[in-house]
Amino acid sequence: MHTTRLLSPVALGLLLALPQTARAETVLDLDGTAPDGDETHFFVTFEVPADIAEVEVRHSSVASENILDFGLEDPNGFRGWGGGNTEPAVVGLDRASRSYVPGPIPAGTWRVVVGKAQVNVLPAQYTLQVILRTAAETTLAAQPERAPYEDPGALAVGRRFYAGDFHVHSRESGDAHPTLDEIATVARANGLDFVVITDHNTHTALDFLNDAQARHPDLLFIPGVEFTTYAGHANAIGATTWVNHRVGVDTTIDDAAAAYRAQGALFSINHPALSLGDLCIGCAWNHDLPDEAIDGVEIMTGATTVAQMAFLRPSVALWDGLCARGRHVAALGGSDDHRAGEGTGTLDSPIGSPTTMVEADELSVAAILEGIRQRRTVVRITGMAAPMVELGAREGLVGDTVTARRAHLEVRVTGGQGRTLQLLKNGEPQGDAVAVDADPFTLSLEVLAPAEGEDRYRAEVVESRRQVTLTSHVYVRAPVGGGGCSVGMNQSEPAHGALRWAALALAAALALRVRRRRTGARGPHT
Repeated sequence: MHTTRLLSPVALGLLLALPQTARAETVLDLDGTAPDGDETHFFVTFEVPADIAEVEVRHSSVASENILDFGLEDPNGFRGWGGGNTEPAVVGLDRASRSYVPGPIPAGTWRVVVGKAQVNVLPAQYTLQVILRTAAETTLAAQPERAPYEDPGALAVGRRFYAGDFHVHSRESGDAHPTLDEIATVARANGLDFVVITDHNTHTALDFLNDAQARHPDLLFIPGVEFTTYAGHANAIGATTWVNHRVGVDTTIDDAAAAYRAQGALFSINHPALSLGDLCIGCAWNHDLPDEAIDGVEIMTGATTVAQMAFLRPSVALWDGLCARGRHVAALGGSDDHRAGEGTGTLDSPIGSPTTMVEADELSVAAILEGIRQRRTVVRITGMAAPMVELGAREGLVGDTVTARRAHLEVRVTGGQGRTLQLLKNGEPQGDAVAVDADPFTLSLEVLAPAEGEDRYRAEVVESRRQVTLTSHVYVRAPVGGGGCSVGMNQSEPAHGALRWAALALAAALALRVRRRRTGARGPHT
């Protein structure tokens, strides 16, 4: 039997005197079942009234065999993406849980975004609870370290190779744990000058970069995002604005790549051959994207285990194929670190393994991105312990196109004694591998331009039949008409590039097509 208990006049008066903001939080239970169709994402809507200051979303998949990802949108758009993280999502006016965006709480229709990462059991049921709180009920602590991102400018000046990791996750990724301080500590210990923060489909680490950069003035934090879909991952290097990742639902891969390019970011395919099924959902690249939309390829990802090294060859083949079709893009490497060097899994790799060297005029976000655009990269697959290789021509630098009937290539290896050096032309070995029997070690080579099109050259250092260092390409093409002298012109940065490699080649005997040279002078880039 249900009874109603009346309040005394005093109690009723006290209740009516309470301010509107002191009322109990509102709880919405939105449990349901994922649609059975082929859509990769679906939406669960709820209404938020005008006086709400904090929204919390608690979520989970009922069946442990299924994997569902979760994110949040307000009436104006993106409010965060936690992916498979099971923690509640909380957003407030000036604070938010990790992976989510603080800001005003507009009244209207909000959406929980649910991604069907993997559905093995039908029906795919989920639990979903939304809690709406007023200003008097908020739960998150203040986050004074949050601030709008400001480009720090140049941390160092001078043209040289800078060492970095293009694929690092912070705790703003739902599946990662490191703070920016932990990332910086490991990166500097491993000899890096910069890291690119690439959290999954969220840019919320930006709010903390100013604070971290001030504490770590010798390590450049470069903003970025790992654009994570169920058919492939890519890094948007330099991205500062969210881009819709729901390819096939309400966007396309072409639109996403164009949106990143519009904000000045570079689009690089990550671990394109990493097909591991449940261990890495959607990691292999299966999107059909025009070559011109691609700026780089991560040819090596993470640990140099036998399993990981097996993915190196097909990744290099994909990159080489792009270059063969005329799209000159940079070779990149990234650790894909999620644990600040403390991961113990087979695929875990510490920050800086591999390391990518980028030749740039200074250590700044703009200069590093320009170095990638110019393809001035060297991937030290096993990290800074791997040899350094500098490939260029008397007429230009790595990444350049030399226009001449003959080009004079130079390969300089530092820290590689006891290994072998292989020059490759159009993806195939150019002659026999050469023993690296000095430190530094230089190989000089005169090559002829093809009658049509262009040839591309790159260098590898090999140890125990495994590549440990790999350069981007130098391209060689004949002048229009094919006549004239053999003096080359480079189509990228002629002045200082030509001078640098001319200095290295002055002592070369031009009558010899190939020679080896020992020198006792140690170069600056190790």
